[in-house]
Amino acid sequence: MKAHRNQALWYAYIIHCVSGVALALFLPVHFWVLSLALTDPDALDGFFAWADNPLVKVAEFGLVFLLTAHLFGGLRLLALEFLPWSASQKTIAAGAIAMSLFVSGVFLLQAI
Repeated sequence: MKAHRNQALWYAYIIHCVSGVALALFLPVHFWVLSLALTDPDALDGFFAWADNPLVKVAEFGLVFLLTAHLFGGLRLLALEFLPWSASQKTIAAGAIAMSLFVSGVFLLQAI
């Protein structure tokens, strides 16, 4: 294993990539569920009943975490591109993950 792959910024890069792929896989499902509102309201009601499952609520927490991790990771990358390099980049990456956990945790508490 290369030494740079054991650094916090490498993990931030991996989280950003994984969250981007997961969100790209989620979007077609999201659009399909939205289309149910126009094409099959009964199926949409069935989906809402299924979405009340506690396991789905935990999965929604994971989805919101991925969304916020991707958002804050992208903001970190913008800061990396447009601001001068500083040793605080690791702190910004840790702050991005902390904000992601906070936002998704608030979402989970609202959903329960």
